[in-house]
Amino acid sequence: MAIAQAAATSTAGIHQTTRGMRRMLLIAAGLVFITGVQLFVLSTQTDQFFAWTIKPPLTAAFLGAAYWASCVLELLASRERVWARARCAVPAVLIFTALTLVATLLHVDRFHFGAPEASARAAAWAWLAVYAAVPVALILLLAQQARASGGDPPRAAPMPAWFRRMLVAQAALLLLCGAALFLAPGAAAPLWPWALTPLTARAVGAWLLGLGIAVGQGAWEGDFVRTRPVAISGVVLALLQAAAIARFPVDVRWEGVAIWLVLAFLASLLAVGLYGWRRARPA
Repeated sequence: MAIAQAAATSTAGIHQTTRGMRRMLLIAAGLVFITGVQLFVLSTQTDQFFAWTIKPPLTAAFLGAAYWASCVLELLASRERVWARARCAVPAVLIFTALTLVATLLHVDRFHFGAPEASARAAAWAWLAVYAAVPVALILLLAQQARASGGDPPRAAPMPAWFRRMLVAQAALLLLCGAALFLAPGAAAPLWPWALTPLTARAVGAWLLGLGIAVGQGAWEGDFVRTRPVAISGVVLALLQAAAIARFPVDVRWEGVAIWLVLAFLASLLAVGLYGWRRARPA
């Protein structure tokens, strides 16, 4: 009884994550894990097991790595009862899912809605259902979350100014590249270090924009504990993306500078994520 009373006292006046939001994040984590299997594991078989055919397979693996990193982000956020420590995942997921729905509708002819393989057809219809439903559900849950009482707790592990500036720089680069790929895929795709179609350029762009939102929000939060899910998912993302490139090196344009910029950015993402994760643990 004393422990329960102490816990209640410690959370009094603190804005809690609603049960609906936590369940939504947990469901989303499960969905993106399945998509990650389709893309990262079955990268060469998207014509049979995914919503649309992706070539070269490096693009599928790249997207699959992003889905699995998102799984980590959403799973960790779903376990946070304090809203200030869970909300780092939500705007990024909302922006990404809304943009992916737009990309789907712009390139609906590329999807396997009429494919002869039942697995491909099922994947396409499931894809459309998920991306039509999730943004609406998140908006409704955010409205419910905004009505919950309480405020933010004090920052447990404030970020130094130099670290926040680094996050701002990373976020700006991600948002710039993501916007270029999503809004002007024909002009931006040739600058990418491997071949992209207009659809895959927009898919990659949606991920970069979502990640940019998450990193930018991390800088805004200014606290290592509040952004712990972002830091850990950033580490996972950097490692999986490097593994994807190592798995399909033949698809990369190694003679250009773009691939080295991508690798350098992944290295910075890994370093920043590890540092943020380490600083969050003692707190």
